[in-house]
Amino acid sequence: MDFKLNFLLSALMFLEYAIWGAWSPVLAARLLGPLKLSGKQTGWIYGTIPLACLLSPLIAGHLTDRWLAIEWFLGIAHLLGGAVLLLAARRNTFRSLFLTMGLYALCYAPTIPLVNSLMFAQLAKVCAGNAAVNQASANIFFWAPVGWVLSGLLLTAWRRRKGSGEGNDCLKFAAGLSILTGIFCLVGVPHTPPAGTAGELWPFLQALKMLGHSEFLIFMIISLVMTTQLQFYYLGTARFLSDIGVDGRNVPAVMAVAQIVQTIATFALLNYVLKLGFMLTLLGGVLCWLALYLIYALERPKWLIVSAMGLHGIAYLLFIIGGQIYVNSAAPEAIRSSAQALLTMATMGLGLLLGTQFAGTVMDRHKTGEQFQWRRIFLVPCALTLACALALVLFFKG
Repeated sequence: MDFKLNFLLSALMFLEYAIWGAWSPVLAARLLGPLKLSGKQTGWIYGTIPLACLLSPLIAGHLTDRWLAIEWFLGIAHLLGGAVLLLAARRNTFRSLFLTMGLYALCYAPTIPLVNSLMFAQLAKVCAGNAAVNQASANIFFWAPVGWVLSGLLLTAWRRRKGSGEGNDCLKFAAGLSILTGIFCLVGVPHTPPAGTAGELWPFLQALKMLGHSEFLIFMIISLVMTTQLQFYYLGTARFLSDIGVDGRNVPAVMAVAQIVQTIATFALLNYVLKLGFMLTLLGGVLCWLALYLIYALERPKWLIVSAMGLHGIAYLLFIIGGQIYVNSAAPEAIRSSAQALLTMATMGLGLLLGTQFAGTVMDRHKTGEQFQWRRIFLVPCALTLACALALVLFFKG
């Protein structure tokens, strides 16, 4: 693959996830701590992106298939998103934060599947066959956790210099990255023009027909359930780390352990694991999450909990990215973008939305005063991941 194309696609993947990684792992600590929001309210704020994902892939796909080049949509969405994040950084109440983060989600959520669509479309031009596309995409996906890691490390460095551990700086930092990404999309990303199809609904309906295949349906159901449990990690980890004695200023860097491990695993393992088949790849991800939550439920020792966070990085790589590659391989070429949109709507949309409410409710029910009963909380995703592992073994062949 051409070095320039590889560099530009890798940079886009890097920036896309650096934005998310700047605020998502640590915003919950501010909401549950200084702002005194409940677990359910925190869940609703984190649920803004899943809510937007329920419709945005379809709308964005329609626009970029008929009228607008993908890079122009990405550029405009990220510039608007950066401006809205600056507004969100000044909000201190649940209602105002929910509204502004909701507006931001409408800008950011459509970019998630479109970055994948742009990457797969560009790779299809220069790679011969699915195997070559999968290998090249794995090398580009490598930069997603790198972006997440570096944004967390930079935020930690900023907090240590500034002396603040739970401020609104994560939103300001994400805003700056979003504006930078918008400019990059407008001037540097490879041109991906509209496909000029008669309508986007037809290929999307064709993608829906894939659910008639039992294995694809099982994969989608398991993916939905697995993404619900992800919110126990995103909503709970920052506060959990603080409760077991991790300095709030260091939380972003500590949580970056997961992405550091994911980065190494993407480079060293993904292509080899995929050769074992999609069932074993996905099962490996589920089992890593199960092990992580079991260690969380122990609540000690601290070094083991911090080290075990690397399991999240491996799990995300094998299950989430492995699942995206599976969909690209399973779908007919003419509807691959719509199939990716369907996966995004089911997981990043419905799955994470249900997960925010479920995890928030579980956290509220297992809270005494200001103290969360973490063992009881983390045993819930243990049960979910175990059930999904059994379903993969029994019903999915890949």
